[in-house]
Amino acid sequence: MNTTPALAPLPAALAFAFLALTGTAKAQTPAASATPAGTAAVAGSPATTTIEVVGRRQSGAYHAAEAAGAKSELPLRELPQSVRVVTRQAIDDLGATKLDDVLDYVGGVSRQNNFGGLWDNIAIRGLPGDQNVGMATLFNGLPSGRGFNAPRDLAGIERIEFLKGTAAALYGSSEPGGTLNVVSKKPLWQAGHAAELYLGSFNMRRGALDSSGPLGENVAYRLNVAVEKRDSFRDVVTASREVVAPALTWRIGADTTLDYRGEALRHRTPLDRGVVAVNGQLGAIPRSRFLGEPADGDVTVRNQTHQLVLAHSFSEAWRGRVALSYRETDLLGFSTEPTALQASGLLTRQRRFRDYNSDDTALQAELQAKHRLGGTVHELLVGVETYRFEMDNVMLRANPTATSPYAINIFAPVYGQAQPVPPLNLSTLEEQRNTALYLQDAVTLAPQWRLVAGVRMDRYRQSLLNRRNGTMQLQQPSATSPRLGLSWLPAPAWTVYANAGRSFRANVGTDRNGASFEPETGRALELGAKWERPGQRLGVTAAVFDIRKRNVLSTDPVNTSFSVATGEITSRGAEFDLSGQLTPQWRLNANLVYNEVKISRDNTAALVGTRLLNTPRVNGSVLAVYEGEISGQRYGVGGGLTHVGSRVGQAGDPSFLLPAYTTAKLVAHWRLSSTLRLTLDVDNLFDETYYTSSFSRVWVTPGTARSATLGVQARF
Repeated sequence: MNTTPALAPLPAALAFAFLALTGTAKAQTPAASATPAGTAAVAGSPATTTIEVVGRRQSGAYHAAEAAGAKSELPLRELPQSVRVVTRQAIDDLGATKLDDVLDYVGGVSRQNNFGGLWDNIAIRGLPGDQNVGMATLFNGLPSGRGFNAPRDLAGIERIEFLKGTAAALYGSSEPGGTLNVVSKKPLWQAGHAAELYLGSFNMRRGALDSSGPLGENVAYRLNVAVEKRDSFRDVVTASREVVAPALTWRIGADTTLDYRGEALRHRTPLDRGVVAVNGQLGAIPRSRFLGEPADGDVTVRNQTHQLVLAHSFSEAWRGRVALSYRETDLLGFSTEPTALQASGLLTRQRRFRDYNSDDTALQAELQAKHRLGGTVHELLVGVETYRFEMDNVMLRANPTATSPYAINIFAPVYGQAQPVPPLNLSTLEEQRNTALYLQDAVTLAPQWRLVAGVRMDRYRQSLLNRRNGTMQLQQPSATSPRLGLSWLPAPAWTVYANAGRSFRANVGTDRNGASFEPETGRALELGAKWERPGQRLGVTAAVFDIRKRNVLSTDPVNTSFSVATGEITSRGAEFDLSGQLTPQWRLNANLVYNEVKISRDNTAALVGTRLLNTPRVNGSVLAVYEGEISGQRYGVGGGLTHVGSRVGQAGDPSFLLPAYTTAKLVAHWRLSSTLRLTLDVDNLFDETYYTSSFSRVWVTPGTARSATLGVQARF
C-alpha cells in the first residue's frame, strides 16, 4: 500500500524557505568575479543558451543552436541527427503551461493513451513507449520517465528537446522513434523576479512566480512556483495542481560547480476515460459527457525530483561530471471506467482503486575530453550509469456482472447509484537494476566533415513479484546499442547528414512456459539536410527515416492467453521542420510530417499491414507571430493552425478510425511598460469538435472546446 509521504507540506515549506532567501538576495550584488547572468551550466549540458530574464520572454528566439541532450558541443546544424527544440519563447508565445500545449507544434509527435488525463504519453515517429508508465523522458539529461508522472507543468522549464531517432547509445532502454529531454530554468547571477496571473474559460485560475538572483558571491538561486485550478468543458470534471521548482548553483571554485535542481508537483483530477463510439461512430453523445461517477472524487498524482550535479574542469581539454538523481512518484484514488456498450445505450462499467508508488535512484559519472589527433579534433565522452527502480502497485477492481452491471445510460446519464466495493485484483512489486557503460566520440574530420560514433552496453536485471500467488519472474538481458552518424557541410549554411543506430527495451512478463521474453530491439536509419541562416536565428531540417522494431509482443497461437515476442513494427516517413526569425518582426514555427507506421509481422494474420494505434499518416502545424510598436509600446499578434490526420482508434480493429481534424489558435500580447505585459490566448478558435487519442471504442479522449485565457505578467 501507499507508503509515500504526503507532498502537501513540501511545496509550502520550500516556497517559504526560498521566498525568505529572495528577500536576502535583494540586498546583495554579485561580486566582480561572479558568472554573468544566465551562464550557469544545466546538468549534463555543454555551453548553453544565455538566459537574461525571468518570466515570459519578449522577442526571444524560436531556433536553438544546440541541445544539451546530445551531450556534445557540436552545433545542432552540424549534428547528424534531427533535433527539434521548443524554446522558452515558443512556449510563451503559445501560452503553454503544460507539455500537452506544445505537442501539436512538433512534427512527428502523436498523442497516446493519457490514462484519463493523469499523465503525458506520446509517440515520436509513430512509436509509443510503455502505455502503463507513460513515455520515456529525461529531465536535465537524467532519467525521468519511469513511474507515474503527472502531466508536466512548464513553469520551471526553459526548453524541451525532442531528440528524434534512437538515443539508446547515450541513454539505454528507449524507443527508436525518439526521446524527450526537458531542461529546467537555471539560477541567474543578477536579481530578477516576475509574477503572473491568468484567468480563463471554464473558471481557469493560475498564478505563477519566477524569482532568481545571487545569495552571495558564489551561490545563486532560482525558484518557480505555480498554482492552478480549473473546471472543464467535460461535465463535473475539475483539475488542480501545485508545482514548486527550486534550483541552486554553488561555484565551489574557479573550475568547480555544484548544481541542485528540484521539483515537487501534485496534480488532482478525476480519471476521465472520455466518450464512447456508438456503432463505430463518434458524435452520438456530446463531447462534454462524463461517463464515470463524480462520487469517486479525484485521483491524485504526486511527483518529487531531486538532482545534484558536481562538475569540474581539470583543464581546457578535460572536464568531469557526477550526477545523482532521486525521484518519487505515486498515484492514489478511485475511478469508474467503461467496459462495454450495449445496444440499448447502457454502458457497463468497472470500479477500480489504485495505490501505485515508485522510487527511482540514478547515478551518472562522465568524463569529457577534447583533443587533436593528427588532422582531426575529437570530443570524447566516457560515462557510466547505474540505477535502481522500484514500483509497488496495488489495485482493487470490481468488474460488471449480469446481476450487477454498474451501468449508465450514455444518452441520459444519472449519477449517484450504489457503487460496488472492489476486491483485490493486483498486488505486485517490480524492481529494476541497470549498469551501463557508454562512449561517444564527436570528430571533426575536416572543415566540411563531422562524425559522431557511440555505443552503450547495458546489463539489466528485472524482477516482478506477484504477491497474490507468491510467484517471481526474473530476467537479466544485456544489450549493446551502437550509433554512427556522418555530416557533410558543403557550404557555410548547409549540412547533409546520415545516421544509423540500434535500441532496446525489455519486455515485461513471461510466455506460456514461464520463460522471460527477449527484449524489443530497434533499428533506425535517417537521412537528412539542414539549413541555418547566419547568426543562428532561423533553421530548417528535412529528413527521411526508416525504423524497424522487432520482438514486439504478439498473441501466442498455441495459447491465446499468453504472448510471444515475435511481432514487428515498421515506421517510415519524411518530415520537415522550420523555426526562427523570418524578419525582425516575424517569428515562425512550421512542420509537416508523413509517417506510415504499420504492423509488419504478427501471429494474427489480419493485423499484418494495419496501422498502429493513434498514429496519423499526416500531421503538421504552423505558428506565426508578428511584433510591432505603437506609441513606444510593443505589441504582438499571431496565430497557429494544426492538422492531424485520421488514426486507428482501437488496437486490432483498423475499421475504427478517429477522424482527421484542423484547429486554429490566436495569440496576442501588449507590453504596457518594460515591466508590465498583457496576454491573450484563444485555443480551438472555431470550436472544432475533435478527438485527440483513443484506447478503444469506449475510451476516446475528446479535444478541448474553445477556450480563452487572459494573463498579466509583471517584473519587479
